[in-house]
Order: sequence, then C-alpha cells, then structure tokens
Amino acid sequence: MMRTLFLTISFFFCMLGHSQKEVDVLIIGGGAGGTSAAIQAARMGASVQILEKTEWLGGMLTSAGVSAIDGNHGLPSGIWGEFRQKLYEYYGGPKEVATGWVSHTLFEPSVGNAILTKMATIPNLDIVFNARYGKVEREQEKWKVNYRVRGKERFTKAIVLIDATETGELLPLVGAEYRLGMDSKAETGEAQAPGIGNAMVQDLTYAAILKDVGRKKDTRGLVDRPTDYDPKVYACACHREKGEMFGSVSDCEQMLNYGKLPNNKYMINWPNCGNDYFVDWPQLSETETKEAMERAKRFTQGFIHYIQNELGFTNLRLEKEFPTKDGYPMIPYHREGRRVKGEVFLVADHLERPYDFELYKTGIAVGDYPIDHHHDKNPNAPKIEFINIKVPSYSIPMGCLIPKGMENFLVADKNISVSNIVNGTTRLQPVVLGIGQASGAIAALAVLDKVSTTKVSIRKVQQALLNSKAYLMPFIDVPPTDRAFESIQRIGASGVLEGYGVPYKWANETWFYPERRVSEFELKSGLLGAYPKLMDLPASGAWVSPKYIVDIMNSLTKGITLDDLKELWIAEIVSEPFSETVPLDRRTTSILIDKLLNPFEREVDFNGK
Repeated sequence: MMRTLFLTISFFFCMLGHSQKEVDVLIIGGGAGGTSAAIQAARMGASVQILEKTEWLGGMLTSAGVSAIDGNHGLPSGIWGEFRQKLYEYYGGPKEVATGWVSHTLFEPSVGNAILTKMATIPNLDIVFNARYGKVEREQEKWKVNYRVRGKERFTKAIVLIDATETGELLPLVGAEYRLGMDSKAETGEAQAPGIGNAMVQDLTYAAILKDVGRKKDTRGLVDRPTDYDPKVYACACHREKGEMFGSVSDCEQMLNYGKLPNNKYMINWPNCGNDYFVDWPQLSETETKEAMERAKRFTQGFIHYIQNELGFTNLRLEKEFPTKDGYPMIPYHREGRRVKGEVFLVADHLERPYDFELYKTGIAVGDYPIDHHHDKNPNAPKIEFINIKVPSYSIPMGCLIPKGMENFLVADKNISVSNIVNGTTRLQPVVLGIGQASGAIAALAVLDKVSTTKVSIRKVQQALLNSKAYLMPFIDVPPTDRAFESIQRIGASGVLEGYGVPYKWANETWFYPERRVSEFELKSGLLGAYPKLMDLPASGAWVSPKYIVDIMNSLTKGITLDDLKELWIAEIVSEPFSETVPLDRRTTSILIDKLLNPFEREVDFNGK
C-alpha cells in the first residue's frame, strides 16, 4: 500500500515537473527573429525556451517557404552571416546558392530548418514544437504563459517575454500599444504617407516549392484545378512591360528562374500576376481567418495549375518539401503585422537622413533593401510609389525593440516600432534575424545584470553584438574580417566619423571609405559633441597626423607622448611606417581614437543623446 502511494506521489510530481518550467527568457514564435533571439540569449548564458506552433524553426525563412534571401548580401551581420556561411558549406560555396535572379542566396527550406535547428542545439535552450499558447499574464514580477502541446496543458514562467510571432500576436494580449496598417502623414511626418491612415496590411503569400522532375509520365505533383480557378488572373505573370521592379520579364522561364533553388527546385513566390493574395486578417475572427488562409492557399494552387497546364511546365511538380499532408508550407508569408509603439518610432526621414538625427548611435541591426510594399491585390489600397522612396542602407535603433511603458517585454520580428512605410524594408529576412539577435542580447543582459529591459545599457548590448560579429552601422566596405571592424563600428556609432549613404538599385549602400584621409577639422567636429573641451583646439584642413592625435589627448588632459602612440601603433599592426607627421586614414584614425579615447564608453539614451 505504501509503495503504491509512494509511486503515485512520485508520478504526480514527475508530471508536475514536466508541465511547468521556469526560464530566464521565454520566446513565443520560433521564426527568423525568435530563433535568432534564442540563440543569442542562450549563448550569453541565459536559460531560454521557445514555444513554436509548427514543427520547424525559421518562420518565413523555412516554414513559409520564402527561402530566397532579400538584401544584406554585403552586410553578413552576426547570425545572418553565420547562417549564410553554413549554407555555403552545405551546398559548396556562394555560387551554388546563387541559383535564382531574385537573390544571391537561395536554399531549400528543409535545409534551412536543419541548419537553424543545429545552431539552436544549445544546452540551456529548450524548444517546444507544435505548441499552442493560451493565457499570458504577469505573476509575481514574472511572465506566465499557458500552452498546450500533444493534448497536454503546460505553463512556463520567465523573467523576460519576447513576442517573435509573425504578426505581433502578443501585443494586444499583454496590453502593449501598437500600430496597424498605413499610418497617416500627420502621425509620421513622412511626405509619402497617406493623408488619412487606415488599417490595410500588405498582401500575403502562400508560397510553394516545385521540382523539375523531367519527363516523368506519372501524375505525382500535378495539382488539381481549384473549384474557383480563373486563369485570367495569372495571364500577365510572364510579362511585365518596363517597370523598375523587375525590368522586363519577357518569358515564362525567366519568371520561374526568379526563385530557382538548388537541386532543380523552384520557390513560387511571384508578385506580378502570381500568388500574392490579400487577406484582411485584422478584421476577421479566428475561424474567418483560417478560411481566408485556405483560399490564399487555393490561389497558389491555381497558379501552379496555370504553370503546369496553361504554360505547359508539366515537368514542374509540387515538391513534398514540408511536413504537411498537402505539400504546401506550414504557414503563409506575412509581410506585415501589428507594430508595437516603442521607445523610438523609426520613420522614413530617419532612414533618408540619418545624420540629421542621432538614432543611428543606438543601432543594433542593419538593412539595405529598398522600401518594398505589396498592395496589388487590394483595390482599396491608396496608390503609393513605395519603390521610389530612396534611402541608403540604415541602422535600426534599439528603442524600436522596447515597447513603451512595458517592463521585461520585447519584440523580435516584423512587430518592431517603425512606420508602415519603413516596414517595407525592415520586414526582410536578414534584417529580422538581426532584430532577433539584438532582442536576445537585450533579454540576456537584463537577466544577467538584474535590471529591466528598459534599463539595459545600450552600449553593453551593442558590444555584445559586436562580439558576435554583428553590425551596428551598415558600412559595406568594412567587413567583420577587417582588423579594424570593431573600432570602426564603435567610432561610427559614437558619431565621430560618419558614413556616406547611397540609395542604389536593390542593395542600398553606406560607405565608410577606410582608406580616405581625415582632416583635423573633420575629426575635431566629430569629437566636439562628446568632448566640448576641444573647442579651443585649433583644427585646419590639414590631414590628421599622430602629432594631432597627441594634441587632442593632451587637450583633454589625458597626456600621452608620441612614444606612447608609437607603441600603440605597433601593437595594432598599423601598416604604414610611424612618424609624427604621417597623414592618417579613417581606418587608422578610428583605431587610435577608439583605443586611446574610447568615446563609445559614453552611454547614450534611446534617442542617441
């Protein structure tokens, strides 16, 4: 009898242990942002759990089938750069993933999931797949989230909660203020914004993966004609006259090669008379949304039927790429969702003229893609030529990830605090990977330093990201392999030396020009904001020299000699011979100012002040 009682009690406590968990950081959503956040936080020593509703990690990268990277090819920042390197290793190099003309990096979604899963295999990172979260509440200074998995009810408590869902699902549940749809010109100050705001979101896409099987006679992978099939809606898929977006798509093979993947597979995510689909999900009930998503999937099925039958590509068959019964992705590709109201609100003006503001000093992620919106399938959407809004590459301020008035709650996907217009570039995969990585760093430091996420040191977050080879500033000509990468990033984020932004085609740029020389006036001007004592230091248009660096240090009563500077010069392996009058370039100047003066150690607030 006692043995039976003991076993019963033991079983009860064992089941209780499995049904409840406590971690430092809980992330809802294992998409691009959530996975990146989890990896960063876990690597920094926090205990982390992800609740993911599908069987895969990666979200839009994998589960939604959008496995052609948009942007940041020249900015391999942090976890994005690491992920890309692993794709290179798997497929055999950069050329082997440059298979389609939409991107430099294309891959099979199943391969992307496998790589992310391996990257996320960390002892202090727990991943719960097929999890459906329920009630979210605050309980004794911790977050408590109930969820269901395999028919069983469980819950997790955490210090920091991160919303990494595809559409900002948690924002209304936790009482965070948010924006939705197109902001008005009065709210953002953006010249291109509509006069009256609305709640219209971008078209979504149910992507698909086809495979070229050659001349097989069997019918596997040939899709049925949907009941609501209308071939006329796809009729212009192979033809786009002029138009900056794609040039002139002159034939159907060129259209299909847009998303050609390795191993003779094709990503079907085509905006021009293709499978974009408008769903007004914010206005729909859960049941109505589910029905609308099924219609979106049928619309893609209709496009595939059109490709196979009307266009004659019977060699292209629906590939069983995903662990789904019908062969389609597990989730649709959402380009837009709810956007939190954060400590900082990033608008187009900040991107267009970064040095007119100081938000760039708080940068935690970078992007270079143009502002690209999809509204073709919603006839009621205001006509805005988004693609004509020209911006250089940019930094995302840390305050965009921190909801205003919320303690220990962060966002880590497309739900950051940006305008609707800016969302057209910050929504892309490598940018979201960077956003997630930064969110993970903020969460980990909040836990490790025992402070609220609103009080975490911006400079400590930025340095943690630099330690992971992530970019703060989008300097395309100074890669992480450059010996001066960290110094230049810190000097750039301190405002000492500015970059030069260029709106350029489909990969905007910001150049640092590390080989250019620096004038005394330029360097003094960059330092004055932090060091007003330099006001009386003479500065001409002559090039900065070691002697001028010594003059700066002595003006700040940080007395050094030329011999001291020479020692640092040798230690940092500066290539040119040392002399007191040798002209310094921006790389060497950055190294010396960073090491000697360290302006980066000066804290800034969310506005970069």
